[in-house]
Amino acid sequence: MRILGIETSCDETSAAVVEDGVRVLSNVIFSQVPLHQKTGGVVPEVAAREHVVKIIPVIEEAMEKAGVGPKDIDVVAVTQGPGLLSSLVIGTTAASTLAAVWGKPLVGMNHIAGHIYANWLQRKADHVEFPCVVLTASGGHNELVFMKGHDNFELIGETLDDAAGEAFDKVARLLGMGYPGGPAIARAAHAGNKLRYAFPKAYMGDENFDFSFSGLKTAMLNFIRAEHSENGELSEEFVADCAASFQEAVCGVLSDKLLSAAQKFHAKTVIISGGVSANLRLRSMIIEKLKADYFFDHKARKVALEVKPKFDSPADISFCTDNAAMIAGAAFFHIQRVGLKKVAVKNVLGDPNLRLY
Repeated sequence: MRILGIETSCDETSAAVVEDGVRVLSNVIFSQVPLHQKTGGVVPEVAAREHVVKIIPVIEEAMEKAGVGPKDIDVVAVTQGPGLLSSLVIGTTAASTLAAVWGKPLVGMNHIAGHIYANWLQRKADHVEFPCVVLTASGGHNELVFMKGHDNFELIGETLDDAAGEAFDKVARLLGMGYPGGPAIARAAHAGNKLRYAFPKAYMGDENFDFSFSGLKTAMLNFIRAEHSENGELSEEFVADCAASFQEAVCGVLSDKLLSAAQKFHAKTVIISGGVSANLRLRSMIIEKLKADYFFDHKARKVALEVKPKFDSPADISFCTDNAAMIAGAAFFHIQRVGLKKVAVKNVLGDPNLRLY
């Protein structure tokens, strides 16, 4: 089954053709990062206007790279939500129009489900052992999801305020770095001492799988302002050590909660997805804790791993960020579970807060 996927939930305009949920024939992404660097973040109206300009050329390029025409496409899948409403409208309108003109079934998919299924792209369909626990983290969302099988999701934790990626962006701005903040923090952290500063970590109680990074952001704001006030311009050493210590705090909470959830739900696999999953320190920290057979609980105590799951992450860094291949992949597995007749709809301009489960 060949699926044309379309993704416009935020500031990436993307189209892809994916075969049987795993084989990526094309995955074209037009990034608006240079545009939003001017404002230090995404302006919804600006993002929507760029989607209008780029959506058709991106779809055409994806079809051309895949070497397919409308007759070769079996299903059109599009991100229905969550995301920026003004951006989602552009993608869903384009997808609805193409499906109607081509006479193809149209499937509206959840954006977070797409991030989860990025882990199946360019892999074997059965490479993940169930049950598994998935950590999804980006600038706009943070969830822990328990998967008993394909297209079978249970939300077990989510952010109560700010997502990890949003915290990276804000702290990067405080340190005088560019947008997006995640890559900037990671680059600076390479030269820094991750143990120099002990920034707060919010665990919020035993077996609590929710996230909160607003307190850490406030702590960073006050700490950096104090350094400004005392020493004027921030030194390169301070910025590097601050970035490394901040990254350690965020990745520590993410990895600990992921492994803690894996213990409770007896997961055979743990998965990371979303933009923050591209962070190499997060990946290495999870691997280190799995090798060492422990994680930290809400009182910063070492807890032995009773269950030792396998670790999995997207096959390519490009699959971590917003892309249409992941939407097409998620649509395939959704269709396999419920059948095409139940998911084909005439219009996906529905609830932008479409739930994952």
